[in-house]
Amino acid sequence: MAEGLRERKKRETRQRISDIATGLFIERGFMAVTMADVAEAADVSVNTVYNYFPAKEDLFFDRSAGVVDRLARWVRGRDPGESAARAVLREMREEVEAVSPRVGLMEGYDRFMRVIHDAPPLRSRLWSLQQEIHDALEAALREETGAAGTDPLPGLIAGQICWIHQTVFTTIGRRLLAGRKPAEVSREVLVLLDDIEDLLSEKVLNYAVRRAS
Repeated sequence: MAEGLRERKKRETRQRISDIATGLFIERGFMAVTMADVAEAADVSVNTVYNYFPAKEDLFFDRSAGVVDRLARWVRGRDPGESAARAVLREMREEVEAVSPRVGLMEGYDRFMRVIHDAPPLRSRLWSLQQEIHDALEAALREETGAAGTDPLPGLIAGQICWIHQTVFTTIGRRLLAGRKPAEVSREVLVLLDDIEDLLSEKVLNYAVRRAS
């Protein structure tokens, strides 16, 4: 269905508030900015900000929904003959090789990471997001393999695959914080992904292979 005028205006308002808040967080730091500051800068009421974003952390991690189910989507969309881990490795390589902002390879991402580094509430929320990513992936692996609820293997494999994801993001963030250029970091992380694959066991690399139709 086509988006109605009311829905479009709400979406645009939400996005404007989020963009303004992000600019304030990067300029002043997360802890120094209040919801009232965001409301004033966006020329809306404080209640309006809270209607769209129940907590200040929600403003900063506004696009987290697409991140939480990313690994699960990659696994569900894997090619015939491809395992869950190899699908994630392939997708990660494609994103890194493309110097994609979706994996943080962009100018200015270092400022985003610095805000997180300096704010304990954001570090806590990031940890929670990582747990959500793991849980979504584990659920996808159980569905794809038909594993019983008592089978620990989907959770263990999800942990290994999330390690790939987290290692890549952590490495990119640290190297950009150190002043490196995205294209340079991209080349280095492609080598890192090869090293990561070499460390994974055959059991992980061959788990949940999609049968050819």
